[in-house]
Amino acid sequence: MEESLVRPRSLTAEAAGLRSGTPGLSEYVDRFCARVERVDPLLHAFVAEPGRHDRLRARARELAARYPEPAGRPPLYGVAVGIKDIVHVDGLPTHAGSALPPGVLAGPQAVVVDRLLAAGAMVAGKTVTAEFAATAPGPTRNPHRPGHTPGGSSSGSAAAVAAGLVALAIGTQTVGSVIRPAAYCGVVGFRPTYGRIPFAGVVPNAPSFDTLGVFTADPAGAALVAPLLCEDWRPGEGEAAAPVCGVPDGPYLERAEPAARRAFEEQVARLVRAGVTVRRVPLFPDFAEVVRQLQVVNRFELARSHADWFARFGGLYRPETVASIRVGQGVAAVDRTAALRFREGLRERVAGAAAAAGVDLWLAPSATGGAPEGLHDTGNGVMSLPWSFLGLPAVSLPAGRTADGLPLGLQLVGAAGADERLLAGAAVLERALGQRALGQRALG
Repeated sequence: MEESLVRPRSLTAEAAGLRSGTPGLSEYVDRFCARVERVDPLLHAFVAEPGRHDRLRARARELAARYPEPAGRPPLYGVAVGIKDIVHVDGLPTHAGSALPPGVLAGPQAVVVDRLLAAGAMVAGKTVTAEFAATAPGPTRNPHRPGHTPGGSSSGSAAAVAAGLVALAIGTQTVGSVIRPAAYCGVVGFRPTYGRIPFAGVVPNAPSFDTLGVFTADPAGAALVAPLLCEDWRPGEGEAAAPVCGVPDGPYLERAEPAARRAFEEQVARLVRAGVTVRRVPLFPDFAEVVRQLQVVNRFELARSHADWFARFGGLYRPETVASIRVGQGVAAVDRTAALRFREGLRERVAGAAAAAGVDLWLAPSATGGAPEGLHDTGNGVMSLPWSFLGLPAVSLPAGRTADGLPLGLQLVGAAGADERLLAGAAVLERALGQRALGQRALG
């Protein structure tokens, strides 16, 4: 695998070109399938699909017949979208990265897929996930460095966008499964407020946390697709003023590796030099307890979500997943209830700290460091953990690199329900960091 494999493409440019007819849908499908055939045997971002080319050509003909005039074409007309393989798509099996027999995990098509199709998109195929969106990794490699993990559990979706196989992919996050792989692969990951994109039609992990998200090359791509997928989007909200940013000092921030912490502080200093207001705010003094309480809920709910499947097919589960389910089976319902009460108190504390400091967005590293070497695990999601516990919206922006050249990410976290302001702020901070918008890159 070579460095040239890293070829992220602008979703906004791709969508605009397809709507105008450049390229035509037939040519676009041929280029996409040719690149997947050439690149994915090295990357392993997509689940193998016999007949993919024929399926996409049929969808292209359907779209061309339905929308003959460019002016009437929907916003994602013809855009090929990778769909994480825990999200049900009519006509494509859901394996969830597991060895369970075909059909066991079947269910109605996900609402998020319905919305993508209504916006004119084409399902490029299923992207590889860690088993059941937990911790047992799939075969996907990091496009920047083949011997390193792309992160997880949305590994295939992040890698596919980084390699330019698609300009848009869908992932999910229970703890860190959008933000961390986005950082490891050097792309943008957007995880909305919990529940903002309906989760119906998706294999559950821990329903108190499970959230759909998107991967794109830049914040503009996330801003294009968010109104199409999120409930009750409020156009233009939060675009007037630059955000006031807060750095959550304390034990949480100390979980980042020293090199990642230094890179983060350099990015913060860069924002300050660009005129962004940044305030240091002590937060999460009891961070170890935050971690413990999330794990109580996560393990309990994972075991409950898999109670029937695991009883029938437990011998087919991978050891990492088995271990997590066994822990969850030992968690009492009363302990989960207490952990959810703890979460309510934490929400009040974090919202109060933000209000007292006048903070619009929190800043943090997207991951503890660059993508670890090896494919035996998907890395540490602890930098996303408190925000996922609270259900807050987050974005990972590409921001800097490790000493050996691996991508790093800057995580922006907004208030609950303030996704519009978060994405508007992400665009402001991208400019302040000096990130250049990606131009359209031809697929081929």
